[in-house]
Parts: sequence; C-alpha cells; structure tokens
Amino acid sequence: MANFDFDQAEGLRRMLAGPKPRIVTFLSATPQDDKGAMLVNLGASLARAGNNLLLVDAGASAHGVASRLGVAGGASLLDVARQECGLNQVIHQVPQGFGVVSMLPNSARAADPDEARRLAKAFDVLVKQTGIVIVDGDFDGATFPVPIMASSEIVVQVSSSATSIKAAYSMIKRLNQELGRRPFGILVTGASELEAKVVYDNMAQAASRYLAVNLTSMGSVPADEYLHRAARLGRAVVDAFPLAGASVAFRQLAGRFALSAVPSFRTGSNSHFSA
Repeated sequence: MANFDFDQAEGLRRMLAGPKPRIVTFLSATPQDDKGAMLVNLGASLARAGNNLLLVDAGASAHGVASRLGVAGGASLLDVARQECGLNQVIHQVPQGFGVVSMLPNSARAADPDEARRLAKAFDVLVKQTGIVIVDGDFDGATFPVPIMASSEIVVQVSSSATSIKAAYSMIKRLNQELGRRPFGILVTGASELEAKVVYDNMAQAASRYLAVNLTSMGSVPADEYLHRAARLGRAVVDAFPLAGASVAFRQLAGRFALSAVPSFRTGSNSHFSA
C-alpha cells in the first residue's frame, strides 16, 4: 500500500523545487563563425519569444560566443568557483535579449578534481536561475568542463558539405564511445530544407546502423546574406532583417526548440525529421 503522507511530501518538494532548467550543449562541425552566428540568432529568437535564456561560453576557443558578443575577458564561472567574485558579476546582459556567461577564462581548465566539483556546483546554481541554458561547447574527446553537460541535451551543428558531415559523424562516434549510447540532436545550417533533410536522413541512417545511436532533427537554417549583414551591424538577423529567409527559419526553429527536446540518454529516442 502506498504511503500517502510520503507521496504528499514528495509532491510538495517537487512543487517547491520549480520547473527543471533545460540545458542544451551545442557542438559544431562547421566553422566557429558559423556556430557563433547560429547561437546568437537562436538566442535572440528564443528571447524575443519570451524565454528566459542564458548563453554559456564553455568552448576551448578564444573566439567563442562571448568574444563574438564583446563580453569576453572578464570574470568567469571558474572565478566564482574559486570564490574570487560573485555569480552576479559574471552574467552579462546583451542587446539581443539574453544573458551571457564565460565558463572558463582564456581556455583554462579546473586545476584539480576539487576545483572541478566547485565549478560544477557553481554551474548548477547558475542554471537553476534560468529557464533555458544554451552552452557553446567543445568536446575534447574525453570530457566536458562540467559533468551535467554529458547527461543533458546535446545538439550537433552540421552543414551540407561532405567535410562537415564527415566531421559531425566522427564527433558523434567519439561521443558515443565516451558517453555511452544516447541520442543526439542534429541542426543543419547553410542548407535548403530539402538539402537539410537529405543530410539528416543519411546521418540518422548511418548512426542507427553502425552505432545503434538515434538522432533527432532540430530543423535547419538556410544560407542567407542577411545573416552576414546583421553580424556586421552587431545585431541579430531577426531584429535587423525580420523578413529575411534566415529570420523566418530562426523564428520557426525557436518555436520548435522551445516546445521539443532531445531526449536524455536515459529515455531513448525515435529518429525523425521535423521541417
């Protein structure tokens, strides 16, 4: 017989805990500039749709999204973990409508396991204050800066070029070897909807057949000169050129993104393409 008092107490704890934050790590098999443009425009689109969004730069490159948005070089989340500054000192609000945080200073790493645990705890506190956390990440072949990135959603950005497709598949293979069997999201950029579907279908078939890994389509964004024009203006394309093809795609992507999720490695996934 169920313990009613226990069930009530557990239900109350869940209510008081509030909704679970959504963490999505983006990896890319495209040039860093393409990845940065995608993240800024996706972030702006999600923010304009009313989502409470935080973008975390956790990449090893000095040219990550924080640098792109002009907020690199200051205090980082690792500084918070070292108790050298407060959490509020590392969150930078940008004109695109969301907050930006650098996880590590100048591509550094936590010095030891104890410091790595403190960094993970600081990240945990940070994400509990936000509805959606998008991480600009890299995978070094073995680990992520904080363990929760390995168990939350992971989306791989890929273009329609053979080089990018090969690199994306190799990345998924390495992730599968290190993290174990789990699903991954695929976002195709710089391609028409038809091209994106071909890329996704081929990757999903290969991943399922040779790796026993399920992929989930997160959609696509076409190549668009207005993306570059908006970047030169220091603005998101959805704000500067709202009628551009890329703007329409990012709004659609944000709508799907806010409603759907890549299942965690615990739940499994069905491969599908959502146009």
